[in-house]
Amino acid sequence: MNHKIERTSIARAVGLIGLAAAASALPAVAAVPVTDAMIANDQNTPNDVLTVGMGFSGQRFSTSTQINSDTVVDLVPAWSFSMGGEKQRGQETQALVHDGKIFITGSYSRLWALDQKTGAKLWSYEHRLPEGIVPCCDVVNRGAALYDNLVIFGTLDAKLVALDQTTGKVVWTETIADFKGGYSYTAAPLIVKGKLITGVSGGEFGVVGRVEARDAKTGKMVWTRPTVEGHMGYLNGKENGVSGKTNATWPGDLWKTGGAATWLGCTYGADTNQIYCGTGNPAPWNAFTRPGDNLYSTSTVAINADTGKIEWSYQGTPNDHWDFDGVNEFISFDMKKDGKTVKAGAKADRNGFFYVLNRTDGKLLSASPFVTKQTWASGVDLKTGRPIESNNRPGNPGSGEKGSAVFAAPSFLGGKNWMPMAYSGQTGLFYVPANEWGMDIWNEPITYKKGAAYLGAGFTIKPLYDDYIGALRAMDPATGKVVWEYKNPAPLWGGVMTTAGNLVFTGTPEGFLKAFDAKTGKELWKFQTGSGVVGQPTTWEMDGEQYIGVASGWGGAVPLWGGEVAKKVKDISQGGSFWVFKLHKSGKATVAQN
Repeated sequence: MNHKIERTSIARAVGLIGLAAAASALPAVAAVPVTDAMIANDQNTPNDVLTVGMGFSGQRFSTSTQINSDTVVDLVPAWSFSMGGEKQRGQETQALVHDGKIFITGSYSRLWALDQKTGAKLWSYEHRLPEGIVPCCDVVNRGAALYDNLVIFGTLDAKLVALDQTTGKVVWTETIADFKGGYSYTAAPLIVKGKLITGVSGGEFGVVGRVEARDAKTGKMVWTRPTVEGHMGYLNGKENGVSGKTNATWPGDLWKTGGAATWLGCTYGADTNQIYCGTGNPAPWNAFTRPGDNLYSTSTVAINADTGKIEWSYQGTPNDHWDFDGVNEFISFDMKKDGKTVKAGAKADRNGFFYVLNRTDGKLLSASPFVTKQTWASGVDLKTGRPIESNNRPGNPGSGEKGSAVFAAPSFLGGKNWMPMAYSGQTGLFYVPANEWGMDIWNEPITYKKGAAYLGAGFTIKPLYDDYIGALRAMDPATGKVVWEYKNPAPLWGGVMTTAGNLVFTGTPEGFLKAFDAKTGKELWKFQTGSGVVGQPTTWEMDGEQYIGVASGWGGAVPLWGGEVAKKVKDISQGGSFWVFKLHKSGKATVAQN
């Protein structure tokens, strides 16, 4: 793959396909409003799914047990829905389920409301995308948010759209940022106490990362918190303090184009009233241009949900040289260790370390490798919280065309990328979708130009092993040990879900949705969906039956950025469909295609 970003083909395709939004005419039946109390209790109500992450904390755990390690062999399709047309690329959504409807998003900033029982389309919305957008890592969308009678999602041209749940009509729209400056939006929003929490995408274009809170009913701004040191935050339209201290860890004016995009979204700790957001790479990739730690890039930041101020932060990769975005989700859980219960949070970082922090103050409790090879650091100093770096930084190009290259592992696509892990309080284990790959990486001179790629680096990604790249690993957070693993030939690029039925679900690029025993890792069931599964599985109950739903459709960053790995998966078929499964009842099992 050419080491310079070539995204014009995506931008051209998006421009040609900019069509008007449409909503089918429906009877005027008012939706059951989604309340703050319902969202706060989402993880404990199996009849609906109101949040991406299946609860504030993002544990992706279901209390349902009808489909379990004994009965899962009888799981069969109930219906499937085609996302249609030529707009297939990378279906990474998680479904939301409420009031008889299922809400899914799709590539190219689309959203559907489906009948929960039959999968029939109730209405659809297709955002009119302008020409010239340059999304970094495919035209994906990872889901929506529900509040009151609204379903809200973000678009590739960095807008937010709120639709009526019943009719699909637009209620309000707001602009997050100027897409011509490199901004976009692909994450699922989060609702916290009536506020819509969002971030931004575009770290490869020298944007400035930030987290924002809006009134979910109106879209009006409440507060904004930049995630690059030196920028001012705002609360109710008034200055609310600078993030950090200007030039403390950034030289010159580079903080003005510092990256640290919050492109994966956030979780929330109700007991701490903190919103936990991961931040991406500092810009540019060439770290010799920006000496210093470059706060708050490659970090987890804890932001007070009411004031919009950073209460603590933890940086996994100071002065990042390898594009080890720290956006990975931070999942709250209570950890039992040495006879005590600790209010903890865990994060499987792109840099290959599985971190456990105290979620109240950000104190580092442990850092353990969850991949087999890390060339950039030999460990993490638990006293300082800083990595113990190896001599594995690419060389300074100076005034030359290219600096000396190094082989680094993990690759910049990460020990774990965007795909969310899951946690089971029953087993005490995290289920991490990991990948084993490295890269040749080198630095190049670079200058900032608004809306243009801002890397200053070249790379080629390579698999580490001949027999597998992806590995689903069960991690014990108390010990940092891998309890079991499942190895997959192609990279794992989809989300993970676990249930009280002793099951773990995830998908593979080869097209399978798979179920594993949560305690042992034994593969118990699989189904071929016809395209690579990079979506996020979820589950719900209806009329006394439990259902599993997942989107199928190969795409995302691997085919675009994956180098030698991309060549290995080039023959995987694209697609766009949403599959729903339930347990087979003798003589009654049917498959409806919509």
